[in-house]
Amino acid sequence: MRCTDEEDERLKLIRRYVTPGRRYLKLGGVLIGMSGSDRAKFMRKLGQAAGEISPRELSLLLDGGWRERKTAAWLIAVAGRSEFRESLGELLLASEGPYTGQAYCVALTTFGTSADAAPLAAYLDRYLQRPDLYYDQTAALGALLLLDAKLGADHAGRFLTPNGLWQQWIDGPPSKDREAPDTYREFIGQLCAFADEAAKRCSTRRLGVTAAGS
Repeated sequence: MRCTDEEDERLKLIRRYVTPGRRYLKLGGVLIGMSGSDRAKFMRKLGQAAGEISPRELSLLLDGGWRERKTAAWLIAVAGRSEFRESLGELLLASEGPYTGQAYCVALTTFGTSADAAPLAAYLDRYLQRPDLYYDQTAALGALLLLDAKLGADHAGRFLTPNGLWQQWIDGPPSKDREAPDTYREFIGQLCAFADEAAKRCSTRRLGVTAAGS
């Protein structure tokens, strides 16, 4: 069956932005172990890619599989393209596939406004009531706590009350890690710091091109 023009274009985008150096596998916790020249090279190329890709191309990747969506979310975070806030929030809430939720949380956190807290809170409202599902609850809570720290807000507080939704999710089967919530905030903070570092190599970010004007 012949691919459509859109599918052909998406394949080209995957080869250009997603698979080089297995980028899609390194966007996440693997970054924390990077150092020296490897880290500098990865950050430079990530920032350059975020500056080169267009909003339309990002949308095509977000319509793809988990590798494309994960990479697109990171490129959005690095370029600060907050016009994708609603799309990322919808994808996070839908949780249609693996390995992507953390990237959506990172992107929303890098935007850094109270509007970005809303989809994170909506996600926690839905998925903390499902202790049988171990999805991206820890990433969402860490992101919300980090946003609260930046904004001087308390969006996460209601989830952390004694016997609140967070505790109910932790206590419910299957067994889960019992790290302190601040551990997840610190982890998301490290990932956001990587996005900020790569943003220094992003041409559109440096030039102050807003999402609406890109």
